[in-house]
Amino acid sequence: MKRKDVISNNEISELCVFLLDGYEQKVLIEGRKKDFPVIITLHGGPGTPIPLSVGCRGLFPELTDNFIMVYWDQIGCGANNYVIDDTFSIDSFVQMTEDLAGHIKKKFPNNKVLIFSTSWGSILSAKLLERNSHAVDAVIACGQIVKNVFICDEVKNALRQSGIPKKKLEKINDVTVENFTSKDLQLISNSLRRYTDAYQNKLDAKAPMGPIIKGLITSPDYNMKDFKAIVVNGYKKNKSLWKEILRVNLTEQLKKVEIPYIILQGDTDIIASTQTIKELVSASNNTNLRYKVVANTGHIPGVNLMNMLLSVLQETIQIL
Repeated sequence: MKRKDVISNNEISELCVFLLDGYEQKVLIEGRKKDFPVIITLHGGPGTPIPLSVGCRGLFPELTDNFIMVYWDQIGCGANNYVIDDTFSIDSFVQMTEDLAGHIKKKFPNNKVLIFSTSWGSILSAKLLERNSHAVDAVIACGQIVKNVFICDEVKNALRQSGIPKKKLEKINDVTVENFTSKDLQLISNSLRRYTDAYQNKLDAKAPMGPIIKGLITSPDYNMKDFKAIVVNGYKKNKSLWKEILRVNLTEQLKKVEIPYIILQGDTDIIASTQTIKELVSASNNTNLRYKVVANTGHIPGVNLMNMLLSVLQETIQIL
């Protein structure tokens, strides 16, 4: 079905502007039926609103034919580009997330409301429930960050066994949470991409990014500045968020969740450690907290994970 037909068949397809923690921000809402369950998406990054973004109206009928999708480019990127200086904190974004959930519940008072969070977004979904344990009805998190992101023994050991050049490994081994620079994080990130399956498993079918990028460029809700701000945006000089991310520990928050919280975890993901997730869920003795490991998958969602997502969303809605 062509994009314009998908859009015309949706009972709701609108670009809204909500006040989130005092900032006006654009949010796209679309779904084929107004009584569908609502899925609020929390993208990764910070500052990477792809593929599920304000610019993807009509691009994902496999989602909008079953749910009302809420696409939010978090402030500082995409349609909501803005300079993110060091006054912004994780809690700033948690407040925005809580405000957004409140607006959506007010707009859809009779619908079930879920969150689908990815990577950085999973920090927000976990901390949202710490603040407001029933802010939404359920969470599906992909690549759940718990603790020890990038700078940890698991990452360093994986790189040591990967064939990385000795000089690069020595530099990485010297990086600590106390002394890191943005160049250090870039070195670790680039090394994980090149020498391991941490980000993208070589056996996983990649998502078709060509059609998605073309769809964003031709979006009725994006201009070229918005498209460029997917990558080069207001997060460029921010340091405050990464200082917090590297120190974050969400173990206790996740152990205590009071609503269904299902984690989809790639089997080769060591950025958001799959081993840490297994140990956390096992130790929690909390039936609300569950995980599913997706084979041949790293931290970046591929075809395998997105296929599982649809079935997990449907299963979760059945138990609510």
